[in-house]
Amino acid sequence: MSKIVLHLYIAGQTPRAERAINTLRQMLEYDLAGYECELTIIDVLADPQQAEDQKILATPTLIKSSPPPYRRIIGDLSSVADLLNVLNLPPKTGSSMINKE
Repeated sequence: MSKIVLHLYIAGQTPRAERAINTLRQMLEYDLAGYECELTIIDVLADPQQAEDQKILATPTLIKSSPPPYRRIIGDLSSVADLLNVLNLPPKTGSSMINKE
């Protein structure tokens, strides 16, 4: 499998944003640890142009740009099992990389 590339769009440090970040970090650390992963967190309040370019209308929004198929999840990101299913990503063991912008 190619590198898993995720972009999380949030609006400030709200409880929903923190929950989404924590859920994704847990998923990357435990469930996708064997895959090469990249998570970029974009605060739309700090970088509104990126939000406009990606047509982000609500937060949190998670975009999986790689591997195909492209996926966009808007709203509640509180369940790792649901995220893995929707993102079409099988869990595996190993290590991951988290980047924050």
